[in-house]
Amino acid sequence: MRVIRLYTTRKLVVDESIDLDEKPAHHAVNVLRMKEADEVTLFNGDGLEYSGVIQALSKKSVAVKVTSYQPVNNESPLSVHLGQVISRGDKMDLTIQKAVELGVTQITPLFSERCGVQLSGKRLEKKHQHWQQIVISACEQSGRARIPLVRQPVALKDWINTDLGVHRVILHPHLDRRLNMTESVDALTLLVGSEGGFSEEEVKMADQQGFNGFKLGPRILRTETAALTALAILQNRFGDL
Repeated sequence: MRVIRLYTTRKLVVDESIDLDEKPAHHAVNVLRMKEADEVTLFNGDGLEYSGVIQALSKKSVAVKVTSYQPVNNESPLSVHLGQVISRGDKMDLTIQKAVELGVTQITPLFSERCGVQLSGKRLEKKHQHWQQIVISACEQSGRARIPLVRQPVALKDWINTDLGVHRVILHPHLDRRLNMTESVDALTLLVGSEGGFSEEEVKMADQQGFNGFKLGPRILRTETAALTALAILQNRFGDL
């Protein structure tokens, strides 16, 4: 029987009890229909996994006693910072969810010239919180015990001038070079555009900031397909796939 994994912000200590946060408590009671004495696995982003047993629960609260812990060693040796121009509808959600499953370390949502999404103020903050929750849910499902960070959304022209490491890749379907890097890397920044792609000025700007441009093949891929394909290739070449 599969043991349920739940994320908590609480400090976890063996032989001590905690009350789950509101969202995982609601999920355990109202979605999973868990009961007293059910076993559960908890994690809080510290790289460990904690076994526990439900001691008491009501419609709004769940108390879990922590019984043991063990390290989780499934983080990729390749650290990837994904700069993803925000896409419409649930495409961005899908990209973030699957990127976490593929081992991404951090994600920065970006606004570009051809970005078709307009967000600001409270709507943007709410969306940012939504994306971080998708990351947590993907970690619960995929077995990761460290939580990738979703950084605050920012304009591409501002982000591209920050410290993004030595190895930088931008995907562009109209270049001659395939994504076939030969040198060994352990950290990399991947830049992926929106449905409308990058403007010529943005491609030029990326080139000036040290981004190497590659294409993924003879067919033009949708933004969510491109990001996930590139991550899979990179993890196969430098990571643990």
